[in-house]
Parts: sequence; C-alpha cells; structure tokens
Amino acid sequence: MKKQGGFSLVELVIVIIVVGLLAVVALPRFLNVTDEAKKAQIEGVAGSYATAVLSARAQWEAYGRPQDGSHNKVNYDGTEFYLSTIDNSTNSFLSREGYPVSKATRNVSNMKVDDCEVLIKELLQNPLQVTRDTGAVGNGNYQYFVDELKGSGDDTECRYYQLSSSDSKGNTVNPTSGHFFSYKPALGQVTVTFKS
Repeated sequence: MKKQGGFSLVELVIVIIVVGLLAVVALPRFLNVTDEAKKAQIEGVAGSYATAVLSARAQWEAYGRPQDGSHNKVNYDGTEFYLSTIDNSTNSFLSREGYPVSKATRNVSNMKVDDCEVLIKELLQNPLQVTRDTGAVGNGNYQYFVDELKGSGDDTECRYYQLSSSDSKGNTVNPTSGHFFSYKPALGQVTVTFKS
C-alpha cells in the first residue's frame, strides 16, 4: 500500500497566493457594501417619513380639512398635528396646504427645531432615536441628528443626519457630515442627500 502524503510546499504557496488575490479583490466590495447599506437604510427611513407625511395629509382631507382657528389641524393616529396653511396675503405659489408642521399652533415660517424632532418621533410608527444635542451624538445611543432649520418661509426645512455615516475621530462626531434627508413642510417634500 502506498502511503498518503501531505501538501507539498509549492502547493501550499499557490493556495496562499490564490487566497491573497481573492482577498484583495473581495475586500473593497465588502467595504462598499457597508456604505451601500447605510444609503439603503436612510432611503428606507426617508420613504417611511414621506409616507407618514402623505398619510397625515390624506387623513386631513378625509376629515374634511378641519381647522383650529386659522390653522389646519388633524388627529393623526392619536396625535394632534398642525399642518401647513397657505398665507393668502403673500400669494405664495410655493406653499401647499395640509402637511405636518408642528404639535403647536405654528406656521411653516415660525417653526422651531423642536418641531422637527417631534415630527420624526410622532409621525413614524417605529420612531428612531434622534437628538438635537451635539454633545450626545458620540455616545452611540442615537441614530439621527436633527439639525437646525435651514432656509426661511416657504424654504424652511428640517434636516435629519444619519450618524452612522458621519465623520468621527475617537468619540467626537461631526453630526452634520453624514448622509441626510430633509423635509420641507410647505411642500410636503422629502429628499435624500448623500455625502460625497
């Protein structure tokens, strides 16, 4: 009987080279998968947010466009929301009625950062962990950072930055450096922006 031998040194070197080449080719693809997953996650959240915005508006329409004084208002899934209202004195063609603005009696032009935080927490069925405190973003307890309002009047928008895609050094995170989605309540528009 012939005795079975192990691998020769040449065979082992060839296997190591092949495995090394596969690692060199596959590693960049795995790194890209992580960024693609972050992009897919923020697109999913933004899509859910947009759906909730449209659902609140549809409920307002279904109830016959109820108002509280001069403010549009709707009870959406147990939460009272004040909605965008067109100011007829400015004849603004950029505004549309019936999109969530606040739980307080505010128009789009006098929204606060608190309103943006409340909107994302109250509109989504499974709310995200969000903060507007820059000192708390590095502790890993939050998924999104609510930025200050951008623009004014009809251009006012809430910005929600994805913290997992933000630049970080140690425990310091730059919360506004990552991918984000924005919501313009005057138009009911939700858009996603990816960092380059």
